[in-house]
Amino acid sequence: VQLQAFGGGLVQTGGSLRLSCTSSGRTFSMYAMGWFRQASGKEREFVAAISRGGGRIEYADSVKGRFTISRDNARNTLSLQMNNLKPEDTAVYYCAARSSISSAPVKTAHEQYSYWGQGTQVTVSS
Repeated sequence: VQLQAFGGGLVQTGGSLRLSCTSSGRTFSMYAMGWFRQASGKEREFVAAISRGGGRIEYADSVKGRFTISRDNARNTLSLQMNNLKPEDTAVYYCAARSSISSAPVKTAHEQYSYWGQGTQVTVSS
C-alpha cells in the first residue's frame, strides 16, 4: 500500500490543522492505521492509531483531548484533526499502515507498522 500525507503547515499556538493521508489500492480497509511524529533530533513517537473499522482508537497522552483520528474506508482516507496546537507539537507527521485482523487491538509502536507515508511538516509558533 502506498500512503501520502498532506495538510501540514505553519500555525500559531492554539490553532488547528487537519492532516490527511490517502492510500492507493483497494485494500485500505484491511489495514490498521496510525499517525506518528518526529521532532528534530528526537525519536519517532506515537500520536494516534485506529483499527480497521474505526472501532478501536488510541491516543498518546500528550494529544488526548486535542487530536482526533478518523478514517473513511470508502475514500481510502485517514485524517488527524489537531486542535489547540502547542509548540511542542512541532514535528514531521507520518501516517502508517499495518496489516491487521479486524479483532486485533490497536498497536502503538512504530516498529509494528510496515508502510509509511512521506511525512508532512507541522510547525506551531509560540
